[in-house]
Amino acid sequence: MTDKQKTTRILAVSSGGGHWIQLLRLRPAFADKHVTYASVGRSAAGDVAPAPYYEIPDANRAQKLKLIGLLLRLGWLVLRVRPDVVISTGAAPGYFAVRIGRMLGARTLFLDSIANAEELSLSANLARRHCDLVLTQWPDLAEQDGPQFRGSVL
Repeated sequence: MTDKQKTTRILAVSSGGGHWIQLLRLRPAFADKHVTYASVGRSAAGDVAPAPYYEIPDANRAQKLKLIGLLLRLGWLVLRVRPDVVISTGAAPGYFAVRIGRMLGARTLFLDSIANAEELSLSANLARRHCDLVLTQWPDLAEQDGPQFRGSVL
């Protein structure tokens, strides 16, 4: 088996802003992996160069048609990348990415935003039924059979 065949392929997906910043904070954990990134906006590509980067549409639960476009784009992306692992810090793009990835056999991890100190976000709550691992950045939100706390990225 060659080195390329042994390397874990990761698809790391998030919305913009704080979600993207938190995803970037995870980069040292991916040092020896082949990572493809996806987020909203072209400017984020510079944050991860020379790693592959795909721009995805921004959408939220109030934008039903945009959510359909986002779902289709992420479906195409997961089929193209064929990741072994899908990791996300949210929000809607991350939820769809882990759902699609899981359906295609990838292991999935959803890290809820540190901004959600009182309760899990909608996307984390939806993702928890479909992910191998959901992490919260607040110890008070961890549950025995639910989201786990293993520290925070900020």
